[in-house]
Amino acid sequence: MSAVANPATVDECLRVGAGFSQGDRSWIAEQFGTLDARLAGFHADTTELEVSVKDREAPGQKVTLECWIAGRQKVVTTSSEEDLHAALNDVRDDLRRKLNDAKTKQEPRHNRHLRENALPDPAAIDEGDLLKNDQI
Repeated sequence: MSAVANPATVDECLRVGAGFSQGDRSWIAEQFGTLDARLAGFHADTTELEVSVKDREAPGQKVTLECWIAGRQKVVTTSSEEDLHAALNDVRDDLRRKLNDAKTKQEPRHNRHLRENALPDPAAIDEGDLLKNDQI
């Protein structure tokens, strides 16, 4: 994977939506800090995260984390955990899993075009190399 000049981080990309105040942003960003390693492969200026909560601290609260990365479909994760911290951890872990799944789908095994281009050209292999490998 090529290095990204300005890697995305939670601190740079996170917005707080409905149900949260700007005062909540710092502790939410701290909880989501483990996402930095996963987001580092994307450019900060083309990555956005938004977390919101509906009916905060009520029996039916719902936390939503949305992620927009240029060139990809929007990823949305939700949690109905009653504890706010547990709900935030739940959406964070679910986002990490979905981003990993999306990356796996783009690897050659799942993408015929990439798989065919990743295979070496049989004409480029020297027959002498094949004989050396068989003798080892």
